[in-house]
Amino acid sequence: MSFPTWSTRLWQQIRGVNPFDGDCLPTRVSLFGFGRPTLPFPHLWNYKTPIKIFETFYWDAEKETGFGKHNRYLYVAGLPPVLLTRDPGIIKAVLGATGDKPGQFDRDTAPTAGIARATGEDSLLYSNGCTWRRQKRMSAEPFSRSNLFQPEKFHGFEQTFRKTVTERLEALRVRQQATGAKTIRIELESEVKIVMLEMLVNNFFGGRVSYEELRDRFVPALVLLIDHMVTDTVSPIIQAHYRILTGRNAILKQKKADFEALTDIALSGRAEGRGLWNQFQSDVTDDALRANIRVFLAGAMEATTSFASWALSHLSHRPDIQDQIYDEVKGMNTYDPDNLAQAVTLNRVLEETLRLTPALYFLPRRATVDTWIETSDHRKMFMPKGTHLRLDVWHANRCEEFWGKAVTGYPAETFAPERWEALAAKGITPKDMLHFGFGHGPRFCPGRFLGLLEVGLVVGAVVKIFKFKAAGERTEAKAGVSTKPADGVLVDLELRT
Repeated sequence: MSFPTWSTRLWQQIRGVNPFDGDCLPTRVSLFGFGRPTLPFPHLWNYKTPIKIFETFYWDAEKETGFGKHNRYLYVAGLPPVLLTRDPGIIKAVLGATGDKPGQFDRDTAPTAGIARATGEDSLLYSNGCTWRRQKRMSAEPFSRSNLFQPEKFHGFEQTFRKTVTERLEALRVRQQATGAKTIRIELESEVKIVMLEMLVNNFFGGRVSYEELRDRFVPALVLLIDHMVTDTVSPIIQAHYRILTGRNAILKQKKADFEALTDIALSGRAEGRGLWNQFQSDVTDDALRANIRVFLAGAMEATTSFASWALSHLSHRPDIQDQIYDEVKGMNTYDPDNLAQAVTLNRVLEETLRLTPALYFLPRRATVDTWIETSDHRKMFMPKGTHLRLDVWHANRCEEFWGKAVTGYPAETFAPERWEALAAKGITPKDMLHFGFGHGPRFCPGRFLGLLEVGLVVGAVVKIFKFKAAGERTEAKAGVSTKPADGVLVDLELRT
């Protein structure tokens, strides 16, 4: 089979040929237009607002009929097409057909090129095919539900996690009391970020590093490096020259050295079997694990911080739900799976947070060959080889047609944990209504169960000690590697008792 060359694609683009086929054809997006949020591709002036780039794809899409308003493509400059979809059926079909088998979709590595240069290409995040399968066997098992939630193993993790969270929140309580004021204004995200990294490094990996060093050295290093990963993906050459001209290379070099030191700390517990290493049986070398440890450190801190920050941000606008969670957790001294399952409101808050404000706001895929996919409702779409897919989870979960009042009882763009009760009354579970908060299919996030444990524990513990109210009436989103509240979860914090 022959595939389109650059010149063939360019001729198709000039003639307006739709390279896709099937009964849910995507519709074309113009490269330029008036009144749109931005251009439909990342560049130096818009890469910090990726959600606006996605919004541009749907500009005037409501004029389209059928599923062409949810599936949109860009086809220019002789390059392969870029398909952006907020169609849950297409997203699920593509994720289910992602893997290392011939003809399956690869994870598109283009959006993570900067991450790979900072962490290594031989990681679960970046690799594809047999390399990815080998990395999964080698590194993902300690994060699995069957491993993490075995009672004898879970109890130890839960105790150390809870001790860390309790110590940090106690320090925050003392700080609040010392002011003598009823409330203090504080950005909770910065506090959450340190706690999340501390739980990962010390509790999960069995490292030994002080809270102060995490706060003053390692968190700032990771924050700078994560920002660097984004800019290094969008404009690596321009950014390299900029660093030379501004002298920022020396700063970047030091932060990379800090990152390596933190990776060494995470690996240091392996020889003594501390932390997760008790459950990790493998004869691979530390060097073979290093890239994945880097990804886990940066990615897990980023993703769990996003998840917990959004949950707290949403709750800061809903004191009534805070009180419901407090009633569930006030007598809870052990956050085991059974107890967490009984905290119904807390679990609905976590599900709704993942739906409305997912950390992973899009999932990149690439068609390795000419591919037909079929949705669960038997719609079909043909995608030509080389198609870059952007599975737009953010807008899929905010689309009224899929998640709105007619379907769930509540507007799609409203934070409403109650919608999960309404869905349950219809016999619909989170497995039926996928929000893709941790992905789906073979390449779902391996840290899913750890993330749920950590975030559930942190949110429950905060509500147990404090009441908190948003400083502003509305919280906007910012996005980079993940999404976060733009105000850093700025709240007025008050002790419950």
